[in-house]
Amino acid sequence: MNAFRIISLQSGSNGNCYFIESGETRLLIDAGITASRTADRLNACGIDVSSVQGIIISHAHSDHISGAGVLHRRYKIPVWLTRGTYHQATTSPNVARKLGKLQEPHLFQAGESFQLGGLTIETMSTPHDAQDSVCFAFDDGSVRFGIMTDLGCRFLGLGEMVETLDAILLESNYDETMLATGAYPEETKQRIQSDIGHLSNVESAKLIQKYGKKLRWACLGHLSEHNNTPQKALQTHRTIIGDSLDLFIASRYQYTEVPTLEH
Repeated sequence: MNAFRIISLQSGSNGNCYFIESGETRLLIDAGITASRTADRLNACGIDVSSVQGIIISHAHSDHISGAGVLHRRYKIPVWLTRGTYHQATTSPNVARKLGKLQEPHLFQAGESFQLGGLTIETMSTPHDAQDSVCFAFDDGSVRFGIMTDLGCRFLGLGEMVETLDAILLESNYDETMLATGAYPEETKQRIQSDIGHLSNVESAKLIQKYGKKLRWACLGHLSEHNNTPQKALQTHRTIIGDSLDLFIASRYQYTEVPTLEH
């Protein structure tokens, strides 16, 4: 029986990278940790990084793209990203320095779908504060899995996509009280809470409560180091959605393997 395998290699503002595998298709979604760390964590899960067939980038913030260039050049892995993301990544000095040169990047339009191996990748534009940023749903013909972080807010169409998914890795970035009482400058707090920032624990839980009836499980990702804890994220979700759905936390510090999606 085929299975859809998902591993969060790291999730948070210190770097994001996710591995997905269905049949013969192996992909990395975002590459915001070093190539060496990516290879080591894949190896610990029994995966050779050189078997990865593509890197798909959600947006050009350093914690999502900084390792892509080295992975691309060292292991000859092609890179897919939107035209706007490519422009921002190659014109922002800090990101461009880390990324280096990409040979023949594959540019796609936000909102379109494309095929890689046995997977259909559906993209959706997000209002996060990066140029031409997107989130994803992956369909292997039997199951559908979403990676949805750095969303900004619960924008039009997001819930409808969540409704179609069998499992999701969803951002649950901050606890509202911790952010309000924490040490961040007021301007930073306002940016995080704005429509171009991140989803709170409450917003994430309400999204699942309303639209996640089909989900087998949810993995909460991109937790803030200073404005959230795994315990608070889980407690908030349990309070709002109850105990019927299996919940997991994508670690900021190590890889997290979640249950495979059996066909």
